[in-house]
Amino acid sequence: MSKEPVAVVGIGQTHHVAARHDVSIAGLVREAAQRALADAQLTWADIDAVVIGKAPDFFEGLMMPELYLADALGAVGKPMLRVHTAGSVGGSTALVASNLISSRVHSTVLTLAFEKQSESNAMWGLSLPVPFQQPLLAGAGGFFAPHIRAYMRRTGAPDTVGSLVAYKDRRNALKNPYAHLHEKDITLEKVQASPMLWDPVRYSETCPSSDGACAMILTDRAGAARSPHPPAWVHGGAMRSEPTMFAGKDFVSPQAGKDCAADVYRQAGITDPRREIDTVEMYVPFSWYEPMWLENLGFAEEGEGWKLTESGVTELTGDLPVNASGGVLSTNPIGASGMIRFAEAALQVRGQAGEHQVDGARKALGHAYGGGAQFFSMWLVGADEPAS
Repeated sequence: MSKEPVAVVGIGQTHHVAARHDVSIAGLVREAAQRALADAQLTWADIDAVVIGKAPDFFEGLMMPELYLADALGAVGKPMLRVHTAGSVGGSTALVASNLISSRVHSTVLTLAFEKQSESNAMWGLSLPVPFQQPLLAGAGGFFAPHIRAYMRRTGAPDTVGSLVAYKDRRNALKNPYAHLHEKDITLEKVQASPMLWDPVRYSETCPSSDGACAMILTDRAGAARSPHPPAWVHGGAMRSEPTMFAGKDFVSPQAGKDCAADVYRQAGITDPRREIDTVEMYVPFSWYEPMWLENLGFAEEGEGWKLTESGVTELTGDLPVNASGGVLSTNPIGASGMIRFAEAALQVRGQAGEHQVDGARKALGHAYGGGAQFFSMWLVGADEPAS
């Protein structure tokens, strides 16, 4: 028996900011869920199950918050699942929900991811003490900066590439009303003059710390037929993982990322991602990861990713727009960041991305990664229902 086609018929986000002191976690997630329901013109009664995800619980100091969020998400008396794959969890959560539809376990599923980083301090939470880590790092940036340096040495990329990505994404964010950072006076010179945090990553080349939530309503073919607007169809989705460290691990271009992308392309019938995919919502918490992931995902040959960035290919008006929404560099409620990538990809193929809409977008890739560049989740969505 073939799989049931999966459609995205509802999308909702909160306005992402540094601190949402006006709501509890329950209020935050309900806000996103209600917007997704309104977008789909559905009610809580139409939802068969809820799949929720977030990053490590110590980010807020509240263990297993899903246990008390059932009421806020209309899940009382219904199945509710929690997903956790570190920073890629937003994407993984959407994929678990999608699989419940494609396997015909449920017809309509609410999937949601969130983070309320203002309740804790993720940077120091990710700074492990001696003897578990050398006393030279601070936060995720300290972990990933050496991998960026390795990429620069391997490819000969000039040290200006990271600032080009940051400048692009922060300008794109100005077109996205839900983005956290709206730096109206941003210039390339300001990015390049910002303080060095983790060489070669500057302050303006790193992601913010955000409070926010993102929700989607996924449904089957029958549910899509009742949708008030054309849905986004899931053409392929996959997850892959690998250990944090092992002999031969390539931190610059992890094998799990390559394998995950290859699986998604196979499912979607993609043979030339550079030509067949119209736009990419890519998980880029530090600006240099744009050229690194362009290579890892097969959009550029090894050593050539930075050239796409430098030549303007990834600009909103370029041949392959990357992070038209402003990306993780502009909005980062960690648990939700991956789902935002998936949701923004869906908005693009639905033609509902507003000012940051990519003209003629018919196929879009959503990408997320987490941990020590070891957990990957991706989906490819399209404007047309996939062939059976």
